[in-house]
Amino acid sequence: MNAAYAQSSVTLYGVIDPDIVFVNNAQTGRSGGQLTGKQQYSMLDGTTSAYFGSRFGFRGVEDLGGGMSAIFTLENGFNAANGTLGQGGLLFGRQAFVGLSSASTGRVTLGRQYSSLWDFVSPLAIITQWAGYIGSHPDDLDNIGGTNRENSSVKYTTPVWNGVSADAMYSMGGVSGNFAQNQVWSVGVGYTGGPVRLGVAFVDAFDPNISMFGATATAGGVTTNNLGSLGSATTAQRNPVIAGYASAHRQQIFGAGGSYAIGHATLGVVYTNTRFVGLGGNSGPNPFGYSGSSTITNVEANVGYQVAPAVTLGAAYTFTKDDGPNNQGARYQQVTAGAHYLLSKRTDIYMVAAYQRASGTNSLGQAAVASVAGLTPSARNQQVVDTIGIAHRF
Repeated sequence: MNAAYAQSSVTLYGVIDPDIVFVNNAQTGRSGGQLTGKQQYSMLDGTTSAYFGSRFGFRGVEDLGGGMSAIFTLENGFNAANGTLGQGGLLFGRQAFVGLSSASTGRVTLGRQYSSLWDFVSPLAIITQWAGYIGSHPDDLDNIGGTNRENSSVKYTTPVWNGVSADAMYSMGGVSGNFAQNQVWSVGVGYTGGPVRLGVAFVDAFDPNISMFGATATAGGVTTNNLGSLGSATTAQRNPVIAGYASAHRQQIFGAGGSYAIGHATLGVVYTNTRFVGLGGNSGPNPFGYSGSSTITNVEANVGYQVAPAVTLGAAYTFTKDDGPNNQGARYQQVTAGAHYLLSKRTDIYMVAAYQRASGTNSLGQAAVASVAGLTPSARNQQVVDTIGIAHRF
């Protein structure tokens, strides 16, 4: 008897993306009760390209017949500057999922995945278009940059109907006797038609310091380590925009955006509303004795222009407002500009610069300092970042 073998394929893909970064003021610690900072020159990984990080991955598909396929993705993140693993040292920290897909009924996937916010709103922001993490909102407070993925998640994605698609995701908390603890769920919908693209999504994370941030500094979390130079510590603070909200019981993110293409230009706007609810919970440390909630709103206006087939320019303005737990929150304004030049279909050189100014009181109860996402925060209320890099895709 002859055995039947289904048609299948596996694709290897990736990006290598180091860049050279200048920061005019990067925190070095504290002296005499004051934050200190100096100029910083470094080589980092994927801070400013549209590919946002070096990685390699495997995608597989097997035809099961009847229009049904088995699919999988395993995606590793690494630092091209030093060869270390990204995402807190996880082997496949970017994505790791398997599932079933049908053109008529959609697909179901299980594993480590992005939320609906990444699927429908992030593509409208400059972080995925030309700016990389430098273009994400301060400290990526709303996860528009996809800093945090969802573990142990189940996601359903619909087929595309007349330009409309949607998905829903549920990440299991895995805590015995408490179904809701550490769980994350999201829903989103998007539309693409002609020059118009629209997206809206909502994410609800219980105990976000664990479920979203992984409770480790290397995973981008709001942890004790990120409180850095409080008290007698001498190390630099991390994530000052949101680190003080580690004790929140829930983090709720609503995002919406749209773009419109006019000739060689694309105009876009993205709005997010991020609420840290139930401050004083058990998710993480609460050194300031916060209670209640803090709401952070963010508006991004952006434009991209294709000067020539190989040349793209971009500019954006972002305004961020943190109400703060005592209505004494911070304000952040950032202007970002960038240029990309394609040497080939696979190789891209780029330069991106950003200026951010902060005011008010940040989540650490201090005078707000500028904090361009993915880099060392400033010791002052202003920060200038300038980067140049090269990315090769395979």
